[in-house]
Amino acid sequence: MTHQAVARDLLAIFCGVQGLATAFVDLNWNHARNSAWTGHARFHVVWQTTAFVALAFFEIALVIVAGPFAKERFYVAAGLAGIPMLGFFVAFFGRPLYGGMLADANGLPPIAIRLLGAECLIEINLAAEIAGMLALIAIVLLFRQPRALF
Repeated sequence: MTHQAVARDLLAIFCGVQGLATAFVDLNWNHARNSAWTGHARFHVVWQTTAFVALAFFEIALVIVAGPFAKERFYVAAGLAGIPMLGFFVAFFGRPLYGGMLADANGLPPIAIRLLGAECLIEINLAAEIAGMLALIAIVLLFRQPRALF
């Protein structure tokens, strides 16, 4: 089995998890069904979520369907998988421009952990997006390895 085959499988799994996690997080009581949010905000979150889920299905198809241009399709799928995370970081760093917040008062609070004797608050969304970007980078780097694994 080659690095490229493993990387393709990992990318397909990554894209599937990305789509399912988005649906799980956003189509529940603290987002799309949150009565404290305006109807228009809930409309936008459902719109965004269904677009991300459709994108995940497309990315998976690019990676697992046999045919020509497999290498190019891998890179297109990886690039598409990075777009939602890139959008997160644009929104994250742009928060002062539009008054955005990482967590809603009706949603999940940050996780408090003790680190070197001090309490740190870990925002789940930020931690997940950083982990996702690192995983995607690792998958692409694995794909670029020229030799076989076994």
